[in-house]
Amino acid sequence: MSTIEIPEDLAVRLAEEAKNRGVTPDQLAAETLAEHFGVKKRSLAFAAIGASGSDRGGAESEELLEDGFGSDGA
Repeated sequence: MSTIEIPEDLAVRLAEEAKNRGVTPDQLAAETLAEHFGVKKRSLAFAAIGASGSDRGGAESEELLEDGFGSDGA
């Protein structure tokens, strides 16, 4: 658990937006921080750009990795 201090004017805006969304200011702050600083999904835009003969694109390759393809013990 961490404590973050924010300026009073920002705290007021946070409270107003949280009320509009029907959540607590703490919930909205945590959600917003997670969106901006949470785990980033890898990008495999380079996948399938060579002459391998595969028509698999980056999105399909990412799905295979998410399913455990290539990991030890999978």
